[in-house]
Amino acid sequence: MDIKEIIDSNFRGNIYVVQDGKVIIENVSGFADLANEIPNTMETKFASASAGKVFVAVAILQLIEQGKLNFDDTLGKLLDIDLHDIDADVTVEQLLNHTSGVPDYFDESIMDEYEDLWVDFPNYKIRHNNDLLPLFIEKPMMYPKGEKFQYNNSGFVLLASIIEKVTGMYFDKYLQTNIFDVCGMSGTGYYALDRLPAKCANNYIYCADTDDYRTNIFSVDANGTGAGGAFITVKDILSFWTNLLSGKLISKELLSKMFTKQSGDGIDAEEGYYGYGIWIIDNPCGKDFVYFQGCDPGVSFISEYNPNNGMISVLVSNYGDNVWKEMRKIRKKFYK
Repeated sequence: MDIKEIIDSNFRGNIYVVQDGKVIIENVSGFADLANEIPNTMETKFASASAGKVFVAVAILQLIEQGKLNFDDTLGKLLDIDLHDIDADVTVEQLLNHTSGVPDYFDESIMDEYEDLWVDFPNYKIRHNNDLLPLFIEKPMMYPKGEKFQYNNSGFVLLASIIEKVTGMYFDKYLQTNIFDVCGMSGTGYYALDRLPAKCANNYIYCADTDDYRTNIFSVDANGTGAGGAFITVKDILSFWTNLLSGKLISKELLSKMFTKQSGDGIDAEEGYYGYGIWIIDNPCGKDFVYFQGCDPGVSFISEYNPNNGMISVLVSNYGDNVWKEMRKIRKKFYK
């Protein structure tokens, strides 16, 4: 099979597709360091933006399974902070499935550019999850809790705060110990932009006025939070899926709930519905497809599992290239 018949030759980043342990597509392109022309490799660590929400969701489900949390526990019960006008009765489950109505510091329904957040609030101040609280904690609720689905970044910042309160660990340290290490994800972590380890890709934003590229170091949080920001490798994401599906991270019962449509209306058939930390595409001809994704300035990521044919796809670009377009091609080629 000629990969060029499927993947756009202009795509920059990594694409890794595996079916029942057999590699179907392994495509590496583009530069991790554009100025020095250092190419991406299969070991390159890529930023993944909101994809990290799935890790936070799994951590919350682990704590529920351990009896340290309940789906119906509330913000008022769990966090000893001034919630201002945020409803203290918002539940963990409503945060997980984006029906909480809490004020979103980056409301994607009215804001287009994530980097606009940092015009008046320097991004270098975001070093820990709770550093994002000032961006939304004093704002009013967007709608009454439980009323509807609306994708919400603040909800997962609050979930990470809950992890920290319950475990006494920074949320990323908890994820490292209880998810990444368990899965052997040695290239995955939450790294500060000014202290990146080896083999991390820079992320590039195209500048039309000068016809060149700039990095996104002033456009995203200096360090990842519950809303996203993990660096990953494509093989690490495969390991995550493998361990998640085999029951090593959470029970099969909780996994089934995670993959069940909990919210959303499915009006956009490709976007689909939402479970817990994961998107779900309705499949009338078989089991639903499940995926998680992320998009930041200079970052695009999607990873999908098709339970009908055992296929796992991981696509990431450090130039913000259209991973969704490439994923559509993969579905058309390999899905029945």
